[in-house]
Amino acid sequence: MSDATHTGPLAHHFETLEQQNETSAIGMWAFLVQEVMFFGGMFACYIVYRHMYPTAFLEGSAHLDPLLGGINTAVLLGSSLTMALAVRAAQLGKRGQTALLIGATVVLGLVFFGVKYFEYAEKWHHGLVPGLHWAPTGNPDPHLHIFFALYFIMTGMHALHMVIGFVLMAFVGVRALRGRYSPENYIGVEVLGLYWHFVDLVWIFLFPLLYLLSAHLGGGAH
Repeated sequence: MSDATHTGPLAHHFETLEQQNETSAIGMWAFLVQEVMFFGGMFACYIVYRHMYPTAFLEGSAHLDPLLGGINTAVLLGSSLTMALAVRAAQLGKRGQTALLIGATVVLGLVFFGVKYFEYAEKWHHGLVPGLHWAPTGNPDPHLHIFFALYFIMTGMHALHMVIGFVLMAFVGVRALRGRYSPENYIGVEVLGLYWHFVDLVWIFLFPLLYLLSAHLGGGAH
């Protein structure tokens, strides 16, 4: 088939739009599988060290504020909702609504970042940043730095994936405004939604593992 027969959203190396969309979806699912393995390695590391140093992990969790973590969890759940609604709007061919909902998802993500900034700033103020500013007060568990190293690595990698999501949303949002998606071709918005839901799901696991360990002791930030 010659390139001249491929018009509109169909790329020249695909025979049909359905084939192109299925390929895009499979590609995103394959990417998410390797992301599961990537984060799975960090979660496995967490499990091993938590088993080795349970007291240090309880003490470290007590330095985190479950209220702030809970607020951020609610914010990300809200962003998953707006992203799902954006996909639905794209399916219905509502380009302005699609772009608006993607923008709302970005705004909620930035709210998450704002809360996380205050959390990180507080940890710096109390000398709880291993390798950069480690000067905890009192008589901390000698392995407390392991908990906070994992805390910053895991939440930091999650934040990096959110930043990547913002870039993708800016790209897809502009394309939506330009009418590049339609009820027959909304795969770009759909795969973006899959990525963002995955990022939110990672946080759903991080929140209890990091913030709720010491809940039975009263929790809260010190």
